Amino acid sequence: MSKILSQKIKVALIQLACGKPDKSANLQRAGTLIEKAVKDEPDTKLVVLPECFNAPYATDKFRPYAEVIEPESISVKYLSNIASKHKIILVGGSIPELDPKTDKVYNTSVVFNEKGEIIGKHRKAHLFDIDIPNGITFKESLSLTGGDEATTLDTTYGKIGVGICYDMRFPELAMISARKGAFAMIYPAAFNTVTGPMHWKLLARARSIDNQIYTILVSPARNMNSDYHAYGHSMVVNPRGDVIVEAGEGEEIVYADLEPEAIEQFRMGIPITTQRRFDIYKNVA
Repeated sequence: MSKILSQKIKVALIQLACGKPDKSANLQRAGTLIEKAVKDEPDTKLVVLPECFNAPYATDKFRPYAEVIEPESISVKYLSNIASKHKIILVGGSIPELDPKTDKVYNTSVVFNEKGEIIGKHRKAHLFDIDIPNGITFKESLSLTGGDEATTLDTTYGKIGVGICYDMRFPELAMISARKGAFAMIYPAAFNTVTGPMHWKLLARARSIDNQIYTILVSPARNMNSDYHAYGHSMVVNPRGDVIVEAGEGEEIVYADLEPEAIEQFRMGIPITTQRRFDIYKNVA
């Protein structure tokens, strides 16, 4: 069996206290915590930021904070410089993206390699339009457009899949990436204090168990003074469905080692990757 993860790597999850009205302050705080992560754990190879980390998470704020994804845009340039400085793969959480051709706004994750080059981006495909009685009402579609692609990217150590928050509830994206050989599905995500306790951990474990890959969720820290209360609890789940690290509610950095053997051994023991019945059901990949 060929390794889908070429070697053991350490991932740092930056559970950032974000959402301030000052974009520069949000970027600088992210930079400070990334610096701390690689200083405290110098063998960190992969760093992940939360959803909408550079702006308030609110439907009326997405467009004012949106920027074109290009090398000289403020957030892209900042993240590129950090990735190249520390020679890390950086999943830049997500930021509001303005498409200059269509004037549409997307919720977009930009991913950088160790040289600070953009290796891909994922536009949130499933917009968070929900109305839970006595719970929460939120409609991203008031200001955002959904992306139209599943995202699987090549990195130094193997392939990763990327989704954003609500995308996690739709298993097809993770299936597609896993069947293309991804070793992990990464979701910058901002579940709230209503949906988080219900399904955050269950969904992460399900995506891992279904696909026998690592699942990585990175949330903003909880801020009860903001209009939107993120759940927190950033976590990594291994291919067996075990939560191997979990943050609390506040701002913190948590680390996990991703190991090729964890994928290979579990797939050998329960070989669902070779037992699927595509003669009965379609391969979504």
